Amino acid sequence: MRVSRACLVTATALAAVGLVAPTATATNGPRNVNVNPFSVHQGGVLTVSASGCGHGGTVTSNAFQRPAHLPASDTTSFATAKIRHNATPGHYNLAVKCNDNALVATHQFTVLAGRGARGGIGGSLGPSDTEMKVGGGLVAAAAIGGGLFIARRRRLNRGEV
Repeated sequence: MRVSRACLVTATALAAVGLVAPTATATNGPRNVNVNPFSVHQGGVLTVSASGCGHGGTVTSNAFQRPAHLPASDTTSFATAKIRHNATPGHYNLAVKCNDNALVATHQFTVLAGRGARGGIGGSLGPSDTEMKVGGGLVAAAAIGGGLFIARRRRLNRGEV
């Protein structure tokens, strides 16, 4: 009889663990929502990070062209959203909602007027035709000036001998 009791207790314990396991993998909803950059220009791109969405989710805002999708992740998920070109400058809120939870987390960001600087393209574009002509002219002028300087110096040295 002791063996049957041990089997019964083991079966009960396994059943309890089996019932608790699905709730352990469920998420508690979105948390730790952050945006980068906090201030973004019209037409710019905003990166949103959130944790707690193990089965993915969506990020929405009135300033976005379309909702951004958070991929499924056990840690932190990242989504990128494009700001509308005609978004009115000012403060906006975004909402993060997980696919497996009804909770919604919000975060504020700012839309700035204008397109902003297009940084990062310096040096990646070749020189224009005008820049090449100016540069060639400067090199030619330097070569002619250096040749005249050396020729004049030779004449002065010959006259002293």
